[in-house]
Amino acid sequence: MMISSAVSIFRKHLILSAIILPASLGVAALSGTSPIASAHAQSLNDLTKGLGQLGLGGGSDSAVPANVESGLIETLVVGSQKVIGQLGQSDGFYGDSKARIPLPGAFQQAQSALKLAGLSGMADDLELRLNRAAEQATPVAQDLILDAIRGLTFSDAAAIFNGPNDAATQYLEKSTGSDIAAAMRPIVNDALADVGALQAFDDLLGEYKNLPFVPDVKTDLTSHVLDYANKGIFGYLAEEEAAIRTNPAARTTDLLKDVFGS
Repeated sequence: MMISSAVSIFRKHLILSAIILPASLGVAALSGTSPIASAHAQSLNDLTKGLGQLGLGGGSDSAVPANVESGLIETLVVGSQKVIGQLGQSDGFYGDSKARIPLPGAFQQAQSALKLAGLSGMADDLELRLNRAAEQATPVAQDLILDAIRGLTFSDAAAIFNGPNDAATQYLEKSTGSDIAAAMRPIVNDALADVGALQAFDDLLGEYKNLPFVPDVKTDLTSHVLDYANKGIFGYLAEEEAAIRTNPAARTTDLLKDVFGS
């Protein structure tokens, strides 16, 4: 009877941990060492120790830390905060050779023709404006990533912990990739107009069509920007996750040090 009651309490604690903690993570929690997450981890540790005295574990794999769920939440919060802050500012995309959004395919193929025709300046201007649109839209991804964390279960966390160095990022991309694109689409649409990208595209296209032997340009500028924005966000988030897993210096909170080692 006593063991059954303890198991029931433990299960309820795990369920609540996936709901209450993320719901409590606001701007204040994102700005520092996430004291809410640390307090939650301590509570979960205390409960797990008590269950251990009854011969019960916190999960099916003894190699998985009892506070792995909170640790992975912290990993995703810390990593996404850094990535979104980095990309969602002026030159976040444009000033980064790895994240920069290129011209749509047909324009890339005709770069030499554009240069010969004296249109490379217009092409460069369009590329800049596409990146500015992505930089304006990127911050919306943060809330969607935090929403996805609410679905993280202990089983998910155990599998992610024992997975590759980008396992948490893969989980997030699968869970939120399409939602992030859908939420960013209207923002990118508006941003493309606000930064003058649509007009720049029309101007360049008008000149481009007068060039001989160049391929037709058929592109959805919004989808083009969204595809590259998602690649930038999740690409850098994967790097941040790998750093936290493999580099002690990247573990900037007590909880991360506790889960992954100091």
